[in-house]
Amino acid sequence: MKRAMDVVLAVLACIVLVIPAIGLAVVVRLTSPGPVLYWSERVGRNNVLFKMPKFRSMRSGAPAVATHLLTDPQAWLTPIGGLLRKTSLDELPQLWSIIKGDMSWVGPRPALFNQYDLIDLRTRSGVHRLVPGLTGWAQINGRDELPISAKVALDVEYLYRQSVFFDLEIIWKTVWRVLLWDNVSH
Repeated sequence: MKRAMDVVLAVLACIVLVIPAIGLAVVVRLTSPGPVLYWSERVGRNNVLFKMPKFRSMRSGAPAVATHLLTDPQAWLTPIGGLLRKTSLDELPQLWSIIKGDMSWVGPRPALFNQYDLIDLRTRSGVHRLVPGLTGWAQINGRDELPISAKVALDVEYLYRQSVFFDLEIIWKTVWRVLLWDNVSH
């Protein structure tokens, strides 16, 4: 049921968002050299790696590490990168990952391939069995401001509480937080 809901909602979102996505792609391309999409190597279900697309918000050549690990993340942003991240518009291409089955609408956010501490904690707690999500319980409860142990604790809570209604609650709270620009990385 969850997979069917993921695909139907992702296809509908693609139809509704095709024109704005094309507009964003043009703006990304015109405001900085490099590709429109950045394909980030991420950890999926059962720790299998996959390529996750995002609209490029960082300059080409930026280190492939979590943003909070960069000394000066602002220095790596493209002219519109901050806006893309603050509004979460950089995440729109991940609809492809949902349709493809690498991601779900709701689940733990996919770790970067080199976030070994996060991957290890998720594996030891069983969270690695979940399909990663565009949004998740940890996302709406602190996002990148959370220490890894707290993030994994929220992922574990999601593992045991997951349901269609809980997913809908998380999606609703995500939309609300994005609209308020609350707890959204810069």
